[in-house]
Amino acid sequence: MTDHKKVGIHTDQAPPPRGAYSQAVVVGDLVYTAGFGPVDPVTRAIAGADVAEQTRQTLRNVAAALVAAGSHLRDVVKVTAHLADIDNDWDGFDTAYREFFDEPRPARTTAGSSLGGILVEIDVVAVKGSGG
Repeated sequence: MTDHKKVGIHTDQAPPPRGAYSQAVVVGDLVYTAGFGPVDPVTRAIAGADVAEQTRQTLRNVAAALVAAGSHLRDVVKVTAHLADIDNDWDGFDTAYREFFDEPRPARTTAGSSLGGILVEIDVVAVKGSGG
């Protein structure tokens, strides 16, 4: 029988939520992260002046939440990314993103969104505890 208990995840290695939500939630063998932006978890400042730098910090934040949940970036199966300026920032975002994911890369949706002063926000779905 599959365990469907919902477990909220918190780590000091990623920025704290700015609202009423968990950094990640584990249900069964899946990890769902909140949408993370490029906030440095120590200084709480936005890290990075361009979309590539902000993407790297954002993915480091996602990775920290995954590790706290017993997963890893290599276990990600689905990514949803939001770009404040999808027309101008696509290439910088995609180049930085490729640094974090090997083949086969996760399925991904990328959309243009109003992000309130940041250039990128990312959330993922990953398999929990696949090892490696």
